[in-house]
Amino acid sequence: MIGSLQTGVSGLQQFQEDLQVIGNNIANVNTNGYKSQSMDFENELSQSLSNGTNPMQVGEGVTTGAINSDDSQGTINSTGNTADMAINGSGYFVVKDSSTSASYVTRDGEFNLDASGYLVTANGQRVQGYTGSSTSTIGDIQINTATAITALNDTTSPAPTLTNYSINTSGQINATLSDGTSGVIGQVVLQNFSNPQALVSQGDNLYTYSTAAGALAAPVAANSSGLGQIQSGALESSNVDLATQMSDLITAQRDFEANAKMVTTSDEVLQDLINLKR
Repeated sequence: MIGSLQTGVSGLQQFQEDLQVIGNNIANVNTNGYKSQSMDFENELSQSLSNGTNPMQVGEGVTTGAINSDDSQGTINSTGNTADMAINGSGYFVVKDSSTSASYVTRDGEFNLDASGYLVTANGQRVQGYTGSSTSTIGDIQINTATAITALNDTTSPAPTLTNYSINTSGQINATLSDGTSGVIGQVVLQNFSNPQALVSQGDNLYTYSTAAGALAAPVAANSSGLGQIQSGALESSNVDLATQMSDLITAQRDFEANAKMVTTSDEVLQDLINLKR
């Protein structure tokens, strides 16, 4: 009876974790770039009752095999804000914390320009890319009058001002100055991984690298080396299918209830055995 009790408890533990995974998916149904997760189960070691040609074995419960991410593309929705970017295809934006120099990757392209003209995340991490007209130097992307004048080598006097900028599918940032001069002043780069499921979540839609994610190659321009295109003025939404999650929630709830019933039944049988003494 103790074995069946432990088996039921293992089921309760794993389905509680499954409910947590499903709940997290539902909670992030509107999170930009979020990738839905699912839980795989594996049976525990079995207890051998005999070692004949066909050994008699009794299972001892269930455990978590893996928690996998669905890396499929989320829906891309227009925002009208040029600084917002969605990746149509594979790859991640690279951002850096200017105070710690720590680097992260993200699929959340909800960016804006700070007071100094740096392209930043909602929490202030700076988006990385080729700076100026160079395609070799990677650093903080800055979009303002000073960087545009320098990148375009505009010597007009008095100095013009930045009037407009756009971002194409390759991540190139094209600026237009008030004197009509225009050209590329930078380019957003993307990072790719052979096994993105091995990235470590740090919250705030940010991930850090782990060796299991695959060899870390240098970030390169979007729309090259198998990377996706950048769509400016749009954001990638969560790929959570709410209908599927609600169905999975009901199934996990019933499975939890069934295992809870196994625990109570084992308890009742144990109580009957104890009562035999009386």
